[in-house]
Amino acid sequence: MTDSYLRSLGFASTDETHGSHPPFEQNWRYQHENQAADGTRLYAEHPLGVAACRLSALAAPLAAADVWASVDLHDRPALEAAVASFYAAHGGKGTVVPALVPHVFRPYRRLE
Repeated sequence: MTDSYLRSLGFASTDETHGSHPPFEQNWRYQHENQAADGTRLYAEHPLGVAACRLSALAAPLAAADVWASVDLHDRPALEAAVASFYAAHGGKGTVVPALVPHVFRPYRRLE
């Protein structure tokens, strides 16, 4: 999967700090631009060392029960079907989630 493909499905990266994260092929996390009708948000991630794309209502699911669907990393039809079934199970697509604003505060120590 590529960044442009995930963005075409309505996902946006949760890490917009360019240059400080590993290359796209290693690991990534995206949030869908629409929340479900019941307010649930959808995240897609590819954890390091796992050849799958996981969909979840949590940004970083740790338990297997928190993962909505896990599809092969290059199986686009399965990903599209999993996204559609997530929204169907949660009452359809709801409102657009506000755009992610990265935290840019970078404290520093002033030498006086």
